[in-house]
Amino acid sequence: NTDRSPYLQFIVNAANIDLGVLHTTSTATATATFSVKTYLASGYVVMNASPPPQNGAYTMNALSTPTASSVGTEQFGINLVNNTTVCGAPANFGTNPLQVPDSSFSSGAAATGYNTCGLFKYVNGDTIAESTKSSGETDYTISYIFNISNVTAGGTFTMNHVIVATSTF
Repeated sequence: NTDRSPYLQFIVNAANIDLGVLHTTSTATATATFSVKTYLASGYVVMNASPPPQNGAYTMNALSTPTASSVGTEQFGINLVNNTTVCGAPANFGTNPLQVPDSSFSSGAAATGYNTCGLFKYVNGDTIAESTKSSGETDYTISYIFNISNVTAGGTFTMNHVIVATSTF
């Protein structure tokens, strides 16, 4: 007898990212992970729900369109795919969404704008991951880039990256 109650499972793995001192001559990168699955739904969406990194009243420049990393230019962005230097990423980091146990059970994907190797974006309120049908578990890795310029405000930047998952019906 199978339970016919709809549900959404959303697991965000704790990540405390400390980038140390940023430099105008290199891109800082980091990753964090989460997983989603939904049952008896038409799918799900996962959205950004927080501002980009801030230092007091100063907010780091978030990329509003998919953009390549540019050393020496103030930038903050994310994507949810495997980044390699072959496609122009600043480093080899991140991974593509992983279907658990495989794609016959799971169907999650990085959303448009967050699904291209070497291109990064961050808009508060954007959908970053989704599925268009009930789905087994999909494991996601968020790939972050941080670049500063000579005029980026000095000091400590902080960000509590809030992401929200919602089933769709």
